[in-house]
Amino acid sequence: MHDAILFVIPVFTISMLLEWFFAVRKGNQTYERWDSFASLSMGVGSVVVGFGYDVLLAGAVTLVSSVVPWKLDPHVWWTWPIALVVFDLCMYWSHRLHHEVRMLWAAHVNHHSSQHYNLSTALRQSWTEGFTGIPMFALSGLAGLSVEHVMLSYAINLLYQFFTHTELVGRLGPLEWVFNTPSHHRVHHGSNLEYLDRNYGGMLIVWDRLFGTFEPETVRAEYGLTTNIRSFNPFVVAFHEWAAMAGDVFRARSLKHALKYMFARPGWSPDGSSMTVPEARRAAGLDAAE
Repeated sequence: MHDAILFVIPVFTISMLLEWFFAVRKGNQTYERWDSFASLSMGVGSVVVGFGYDVLLAGAVTLVSSVVPWKLDPHVWWTWPIALVVFDLCMYWSHRLHHEVRMLWAAHVNHHSSQHYNLSTALRQSWTEGFTGIPMFALSGLAGLSVEHVMLSYAINLLYQFFTHTELVGRLGPLEWVFNTPSHHRVHHGSNLEYLDRNYGGMLIVWDRLFGTFEPETVRAEYGLTTNIRSFNPFVVAFHEWAAMAGDVFRARSLKHALKYMFARPGWSPDGSSMTVPEARRAAGLDAAE
């Protein structure tokens, strides 16, 4: 999969230069030098570790697909649309779980750490999420997909998502009902309370509409985290939440609390001194109390 990504690096580079040019013409200071450096550094690191991840994912898909008696014919055209949709469903649930389970959030949080939103932000990829996402992505093998179908679907999905990271594209009319668009993904990157944990879709937004996590873009998103890290050091960007979680686990007063620091939602605390996103949304009246 990461072999395919290498081939489109020139496309990424030209696209970022064009976005920067048109943003400057519009007076939009969407790029910041050190922020972009951090994003690009994370992108390079993710490609390096990605080759090892590809081997593990291919093995996991092979294992999962071997337990089902059906196989989709790789030589017929309609297998590819099925593969893209099946993988996108797995992407939705993997992405959602990486927001709802703190250990997984530790792997994903770096992608949300930029306070700017541009095509370079798309390259602020995790150095660990590839590994934590393997169990969910491997489930695509249950549809009888081959390793080649899964890996190429993954590459296409990531390439598509690259172009949703921009403020230069507005609403896209009827396409907004089906596809993930820049408008939808700006919501996902917003730290506004009403935008938190919304719009997880990769290529398709229909999963969010189906599973109740869709939020339309109504106000400008405030990009970044609810508590920003204010560092451009790629190692801080990559591992700050892992370190914070490890500290909480170490200081936990019981095994139960230690486990909840790892597997409960981000923001969970034993004394209620901090809130999870659902708790904060209910407190603000955005969601009904359970």
